[in-house]
Amino acid sequence: MSAVASTMQPTNKTARFAGALYVLLGLTAPFSLIYIPRALIVRGDAAETANRILASEMLFRLGIVSELASATITIFLVMVLYRLFNGVNKMHASLMVILGALISAPISFLNVVSELAALTLLHAPRFLSVFDKSELEALALFFLGLHAQGLVVAEILWGLWLFPFGLLVLRSGFLPRILGVLLIINGFAYLVASLTSLLAPSYAGLVNRFALIPETGELWVMLWLLIKGARVQPVAVTPDRPVAG
Repeated sequence: MSAVASTMQPTNKTARFAGALYVLLGLTAPFSLIYIPRALIVRGDAAETANRILASEMLFRLGIVSELASATITIFLVMVLYRLFNGVNKMHASLMVILGALISAPISFLNVVSELAALTLLHAPRFLSVFDKSELEALALFFLGLHAQGLVVAEILWGLWLFPFGLLVLRSGFLPRILGVLLIINGFAYLVASLTSLLAPSYAGLVNRFALIPETGELWVMLWLLIKGARVQPVAVTPDRPVAG
């Protein structure tokens, strides 16, 4: 009995740990990617954006830290998921790591530099005295826009890594197959939203609103991993055969 329990426990613990990391990511990412832009950035109004950021600078800095934390959590999450699904299909699990951590995370880390550049411009250091206040504010808004475009690029990876992840869930046998389907649909939603922003930006807002529904696929997987864990089948333990002497 103890042998069976020890066989089941590690995978179930790994699944719940992945769920906990996913929930943590679900808290940090929306704060930096949704709340901060809506609260502090006014599209097309450099002066008002500058006023809001300088008036709530700590909030803006918390958004930067939260974005860095999200990228860091993503790395650990994908590695834990690799441990969980490695035995299902090693090639798909490796592809999940490459798309979800090795490529996506560096883009997210580098993208934060644009926000730091905007903050530097708004503080108007002496070496930038050749620019007047309105020019610095306009440049700051430009860098914030550059950061938003960086998110569009990162969103492609947010979609792509869900395809091998979804396939692994479908083939695992210890998670409901519907969750794998939802992950793949979620991946398509990210890709459609990102490509619309790149190819037809005037429709990006409309497409993003419709994409919010299929993008909840990760939410269901997150909750299932955290609450239910993995439905692991016990592995039969065979007694050692006596050595013929």
